[in-house]
Amino acid sequence: MQKKQTNLCTFAKNLDSIQMAVDIKIQPVETSKISSVDFSNLPFGQVFSDHIFQCDYINGSWQNPVIKPNEPIQLNPAAKIFHYGQSIFEGMKAYKDDKGSVFLFRPTDNCGRLNKSASRLMMPEIPEELFMQGLKKLLEIESDWIPTTEGSSLYIRPFMFATGEGFHASPADAYTFIIATAPSGAYFSGKVKVLIEEKYARAANGGVGFAKAGGNYAAQFYPTQLAIEKGYNQVIWTDDNTHQFIEEAGAMNIFVRIKDTLITSPTSDRILDGITRKSIIQIAKDNNIDVEVRKISVSEVVEAAKEGNLKEMFGAGTAAVISPIAGFGYQGTDYDLPELSDTFAAFLKKKITDIQTNKSEDPYGWRIHA
Repeated sequence: MQKKQTNLCTFAKNLDSIQMAVDIKIQPVETSKISSVDFSNLPFGQVFSDHIFQCDYINGSWQNPVIKPNEPIQLNPAAKIFHYGQSIFEGMKAYKDDKGSVFLFRPTDNCGRLNKSASRLMMPEIPEELFMQGLKKLLEIESDWIPTTEGSSLYIRPFMFATGEGFHASPADAYTFIIATAPSGAYFSGKVKVLIEEKYARAANGGVGFAKAGGNYAAQFYPTQLAIEKGYNQVIWTDDNTHQFIEEAGAMNIFVRIKDTLITSPTSDRILDGITRKSIIQIAKDNNIDVEVRKISVSEVVEAAKEGNLKEMFGAGTAAVISPIAGFGYQGTDYDLPELSDTFAAFLKKKITDIQTNKSEDPYGWRIHA
C-alpha cells in the first residue's frame, strides 16, 4: 500500500512568504490526514485534501480570502441556497509530472464559465485574478495531495452558493466561493451502455442548461435511475421540444463517429460549452479528422447503426476526459457499437492527457504551470 507524507515544517516556514505574495490569509491544519490515504486505491471525489480556499461576497465586494482547514460549514436555515438554489460549480484537475511540477488545464476557461453561470443565476462574478491566485496558492499548499499514478489527478471543485438569509424569493445579498480538492482515480472504467431519452429533458430553451448549476444535475438523477433500472448505465439526452435530436450524454458532451466523420451538437441554451469538448474539436481538426458541429438526429444515429456506419459514440468531460459508449437503446431495441482496435476516442484521449500531464508539447497554450 502506497502512502504519502507531508512536510508540515517546510510548509510552516513558507507561510509568511505565501501571505506576502498573494495577500491571502493562511490557516494551516494542525495535523495532516494525508498519511491515512491509500494513494494506490483512490475512488473518485470521495477523499478530500486538508485545506480549502474560501472567499465571501459581503456588502457588494469579495472579502476575506483565506486558505483554511477543510471543515464543515455552518449556515443559517434561512440561507437562500436551501430555498432558491443559487448554487454553481466547476470541475478541474491538477496534474504532477515525473519531475514534480504541477500543471492545470485551461483554468481561465473554467473561471470564465463559472462567471457565465453566475451571471445567469444572478450571482456575483469572481475576479479572475482572485480565482487564479487562490487556486494556485491552494495547490502549492496541497502539492503532496496530487497523485502521480497513471490515470489519477487532483480533482478541483470551485463552487459558489448563496449565504444571504431570507424566505422572500429574490437573489441573496451574500455568497461564499470555495475551492475544494480531492485526489482521485479514474472516473469511469470501461465502456458504458446508454438509453436515448424520449420523455424527460435535461434543459430547455431559455433555461440554464448552459450553466453549471447544481439544479441541472439534481433534475437528471430521476430519469437516469429509470434507465439504470432498465439495465443501462446512463442517459443520452434529447431536445426538450421534439426529442428527435441528441444533445448530451449524461453529464457530458457527446460525440458520434459516423464512418470517419466526428459529429457533435452545437452549444446552446441547453448544452454546456464543455472545455474538453472544445479541446477535442481543435485536436481532431489539427489531426485531419473530419469534424462537424451540427444537430444530430436520433434517426440518423439509428440508421447509421443499422447500416454499420456508426463506428463510435463517446462522452467528453473533465472527470472522465473521454468515456466510450459500447451501445445504446432506443424504443425497445438495443444497438451495439463495433469493437475497433484503433478508435478516435483512444487517440484523442491520449492527445489531451499527454498535454495535461506534460508528456507532450502543448501547441495551444492550454497547459498552465501552477
